[in-house]
Amino acid sequence: MSGRGHMPWALGAALLVAGCDNMQRQENVRADEPSKFFANGASARLPPAHTVAQADLAPDDPLGQASVGGAWVQAFPLPVTRELVLRGGERYGIYCSECHGADGYGQGIVVRRGFPAPPSFHEPRDRAEPVGQVYEAIAQGYGIMYGFGDRISPRDRWAIVAYIRALQKTQDATLAEVPAAERGRLRSP
Repeated sequence: MSGRGHMPWALGAALLVAGCDNMQRQENVRADEPSKFFANGASARLPPAHTVAQADLAPDDPLGQASVGGAWVQAFPLPVTRELVLRGGERYGIYCSECHGADGYGQGIVVRRGFPAPPSFHEPRDRAEPVGQVYEAIAQGYGIMYGFGDRISPRDRWAIVAYIRALQKTQDATLAEVPAAERGRLRSP
C-alpha cells in the first residue's frame, strides 16, 4: 500500500525530467539566420509598429542634439547643477580618464603605456569648442577615439561635458571667484 501512493508522484517526476531533455538540444541561431521555430522562418522577431525603446529620445529632444540647423549647440540643454557636474565627474572617471587623464591634460594611463595622446582639454582651441561639439565627440568619437553613444546616455554625455568645462575653469579661476564662505576650506600650497 505504501508503494502505490508514491507511484503517481514517481511517474509525474519521470515525465517532467523526460520533458526537460530539450534543454540540451536547443536550437541556437544567430539573429539573421533562418529558423524552423517561427512560421515565417525568421529567427528574430521585429518589434511591433510604432514602438519606441524607453531609453530613446524623440528626434527633436534637445538632450539628443549636438547641433541645430547645422550649427553646434552653444548652451547646455539642461540646468548645470552641482549634481550634474558631480555625475559628470563620475562618468568621466569611468569612460574618459584612462586616455584624457584625471586632470584633462591627455596623459591618462593608456597614454603612459604608449597609446597616442589625445589633445589636452586645456588648449585654447579645445576650451573654445561649443558644448555641442564636445557632446558630439563623446557620442560619435573624434580622431582615433571611438564613440561612446551606445554606452553613455545623452544625459550623462551632457554631464561629462559640464565636468570638462569645470576642469577647464579650474585652470584660470581666481580666489575672488570662490564664495567667501568657501575660501576657508582652501589650503595654500
